[in-house]
Amino acid sequence: MIVTTTSSLQNREILDYKGLVTGEAILGANIFKDLFAGIRDIVGGRSGTYEAELAKARTIALEEMQHNAARLGANAVIGVDLDYETVGQNGSMLMVTATGTAVLIR
Repeated sequence: MIVTTTSSLQNREILDYKGLVTGEAILGANIFKDLFAGIRDIVGGRSGTYEAELAKARTIALEEMQHNAARLGANAVIGVDLDYETVGQNGSMLMVTATGTAVLIR
């Protein structure tokens, strides 16, 4: 399935707009991982723990969005937007939302 942030696809014709599709992922980080990530951030290093959690959440959200598009009969999703938020007490959980328009292309 083609997934793009653009509103059209070069050299492809959109035959039908199937509708809005979304995918969400909410992941909690382990308390010990958070502690060590915070220490690395203080000394100026990159937080591999948070980067890995962010990548995992983004992948889940995009896969769920594509699954929802396929259920509508789409073979592409255009105009994709990714949003990132922290939720829960003290921002202890990461939420990623992927939103786009499911389309049938030729």
